[in-house]
Amino acid sequence: MKHALLLLPLLATPAFAQSVDQAKSQMVFTMKQMGVPVSGSFKKFAANVSFNPAQPETGKADISIDINSISLPTAEANAEARKKDWFNSAQFPQARFVSNSIKPLGNNRFQVNGKLTLKGITRDISAPFQVTAQGKLLTVDGAIPLSRLAFKIGEGSWSDTSTVADNVDLKFRLVLNNA
Repeated sequence: MKHALLLLPLLATPAFAQSVDQAKSQMVFTMKQMGVPVSGSFKKFAANVSFNPAQPETGKADISIDINSISLPTAEANAEARKKDWFNSAQFPQARFVSNSIKPLGNNRFQVNGKLTLKGITRDISAPFQVTAQGKLLTVDGAIPLSRLAFKIGEGSWSDTSTVADNVDLKFRLVLNNA
């Protein structure tokens, strides 16, 4: 009986195992080509997320992005991005982020740390994010500044940062349905 009483606070806190609403979620990025901002997105991704804002340290995220779902302003740009010098999607069809910690920053802001694997290269990354709760939905909005060259995105003549800047801003929105 004593052990059952210890479990009551855990049972009273929702587990927040979430499913992702793909129609409302997005992965978008902005880069600069010859000084001009170019926006794109990844249309297909899967996310396995468990997050409770009251207990962020217990949260987990495992997100896979289908590289072939890249969407840039032109079909020609999409085809180029899939080539070996860029994402090499034939050999590396997925990017994957796996969290290893989440900490609170205050005011519904948090920071997730984890490993991003892109084009066969794994790097530690950290991303701040904001959480908004509305009914049974949690919306997670965040941004990650990435170095494309750290992942060998744009090799050979494309590694010249005067043509395509090294910095890429990846913004994500995950709309989570609490189960």
